[in-house]
Amino acid sequence: MAGVGRTRLSAAGAAVLTVTAGLGVRAVAGGDVAKYAGDALYTVLIHALVVLIAPRVGPLVAVGAALGFSWAVEFAQLTDVPAELSARSVVARLVLGSTFNAPDLFWYGVGAVAAGCVHAGAAARRPARLSEGRDTYGVETS
Repeated sequence: MAGVGRTRLSAAGAAVLTVTAGLGVRAVAGGDVAKYAGDALYTVLIHALVVLIAPRVGPLVAVGAALGFSWAVEFAQLTDVPAELSARSVVARLVLGSTFNAPDLFWYGVGAVAAGCVHAGAAARRPARLSEGRDTYGVETS
């Protein structure tokens, strides 16, 4: 169980670091740089939250969940629902956005790949994971 606790602590730290990075980018950059960095960091944050909730999840599964969620939110913006909710709530605006933008899909992928690489690197350094019936990428081995 100590490994699960360390994984959760690392994921929580990654989530805080990601939010801090997003705020930092917004403070020093504007325009497309801040927007697309924010998109990538959004998916990194979702990845960290997936690992926080399910600490034994492998990198590929976490990447898929984070990217799938990010894309689902973006495609939901093709409807009026996110815009209506965003008009009423700052939290909804931060989580759901309001307007579909196709390039965002690419930048979510960039964030997913970055998060997955960090996650895989961390998993490779934990030999205990290998004995739990999964390889370093979260694939069942037994």
